[in-house]
Amino acid sequence: MTVRETIRREAGNLTASERKVANAVLADYPFGGLQTIQELAERCGVSAPSITRFVAKIGFGGYQEFQRQLIGELREGGRSPLDLKATEKLGKDEEFLADYARRAAARVEEMAAGVSPEQFDAVVRLVADPARNIFVIGGRVSDSLAIFLSIHLQQIRQKIFHLPPNPEHWPDHLLRMRKQDVFIVFDFRRYQGNLVRLAEIVATKRQCSIVLVTDKWMSPAARHADIVLALPIESETAWDTVVGAVALLEALIVKVSEADWPATRRRIEAWDELRLVPPGNGDDDNA
Repeated sequence: MTVRETIRREAGNLTASERKVANAVLADYPFGGLQTIQELAERCGVSAPSITRFVAKIGFGGYQEFQRQLIGELREGGRSPLDLKATEKLGKDEEFLADYARRAAARVEEMAAGVSPEQFDAVVRLVADPARNIFVIGGRVSDSLAIFLSIHLQQIRQKIFHLPPNPEHWPDHLLRMRKQDVFIVFDFRRYQGNLVRLAEIVATKRQCSIVLVTDKWMSPAARHADIVLALPIESETAWDTVVGAVALLEALIVKVSEADWPATRRRIEAWDELRLVPPGNGDDDNA
């Protein structure tokens, strides 16, 4: 369990002063907890002993142990396949596929338990609102998720824009963004610095609603996001899994399409009429 998860679990047991500390840590997670105890106390307007009581209440032996945990999470966020290879658990070759499927199913269940209905419904409302432009982008690998989402949403509704990987083309999209619009960012560990900077620019210059899809160690872009969906990605192999993210996106696509099904149906019908090879004519490229 991350420090963030621990703080949220214990939130109901915190005093007013301790809640101030918790809010300060979570507002700039994990960096908010990496200041000296005096700096954090001054920032929160509480005493140093209040900080000590706070870290004890959430299960740490002291402030140094609390900070070691945060530093460990930062290291986890930078682990590469080469790092993960050293701790992988592949099991027997003849049972690998079945075992991997079980792990994948477990990650989907973790995702469903970790994303609250309130968070999910909030994202559905934002994305389903036809008055909002939706902008989507991902990182080196996770942009495949952004493309997957944008292709489906474009068949459901208008005003869906996938930002290209070349940052030179981003200003054109940024200039189109309005305060009521939505910016969806995918950024998993080995976080991409230019996406973090882009999220900061969108938050400060365009003031869109930002939805970040990341992992439990949290992309630094989280400090600029309005909604953070932290998903399980560990597969006990050298490679992280996006199966939880795909399941989340498929559920999102279904709910957005159902928000105004008559409009969705009309758009799909019009879309199919304009395709160069209509469905059922032998060269269907829908797959």
